[in-house]
Amino acid sequence: MYGSRSGRAVTGLAGAAALLLSGCSSDDGEKLPEIAQQPRETARYWVNPEGNAPRQIASYREDGEDAKAKLIERIAGQPVAEWIGTDNTEEQTRRLTEGAAKADRDALLVLYNIPHRDCGQFSKGGAADGDTYREWVDKVAEGIGDRRATVILEPDAVLHLVDNCTPREYHEERYRLLRGAIERLKRQPGTTVYLDAGNPGWSQPRALHDSLWRAGIEKADGFSVNVSNFYPTAASAEYGKRLSQWVGDKPFVIDTSRNGNGRYTGGDPAENWCNPPGRALGETPTVKTGDPLVDAYLWIKRPGESDGDCKGGPKAGDWWPEYALGLAGGR
Repeated sequence: MYGSRSGRAVTGLAGAAALLLSGCSSDDGEKLPEIAQQPRETARYWVNPEGNAPRQIASYREDGEDAKAKLIERIAGQPVAEWIGTDNTEEQTRRLTEGAAKADRDALLVLYNIPHRDCGQFSKGGAADGDTYREWVDKVAEGIGDRRATVILEPDAVLHLVDNCTPREYHEERYRLLRGAIERLKRQPGTTVYLDAGNPGWSQPRALHDSLWRAGIEKADGFSVNVSNFYPTAASAEYGKRLSQWVGDKPFVIDTSRNGNGRYTGGDPAENWCNPPGRALGETPTVKTGDPLVDAYLWIKRPGESDGDCKGGPKAGDWWPEYALGLAGGR
């Protein structure tokens, strides 16, 4: 769900990590800029030095496009979530969590592989069946081991049960799979789990509470809101607080990766969530939110990666440098 169907950010982009003139080499030998980690006391999550943004900076510098490289530094210097794939899952997860541990930071991971994912839209797919999904989650957990990791579990999976976008015959299985995933991940001593709970576009958060309980929210550490969406932070916080009172006062995290200019209101309302123009980076990731119910502002959606093949974008999840430039220069 790199895009989701379902005002303005408060702070700016101050505190971006410095990108040094000296560089390092990636696993494939590409010369990449060296990137500093953010201070652990404010943003304890890992900045991956080999992500798409650092690679784009290297490419722009090689082509002499220093102004573009400078804009992409705003993305490259911040921790963003890693969306775990289905190829070499355990190896990928181990490599990411080991990289984070080496830097004395926590890994931030997204699991997005529930069967019948995204209701057949741009990010359709997911595991072939329940057993395949359980095996995949088990590989993720084994890859995490005892290292510190925060997991955002299955964006939109609960919301699409409530709005009946997911066919009813799959509901009970999905509840079991989500509950089982939380239980499996929480067996890892350093793992924190946030079950996704939609966004402020869902105007009745009370209607979600029964489904969240059935999906195992009581065993999770909290929930996530606004993942891959554009709702302002204040609106997302209000939504999260309204929902929290129905799920045992659980805390939550907010995706602020692209909400700096709020939601797009032009064009077809049915696709305002998909690669909307004129958007901007939001609050930089931090655990210092000033609100006891908001555990963190996080960049869960990876800025610069497409929501899907709409508005000229590549397929969901592919890096799109033009969109990244727009986000970085949008405020």
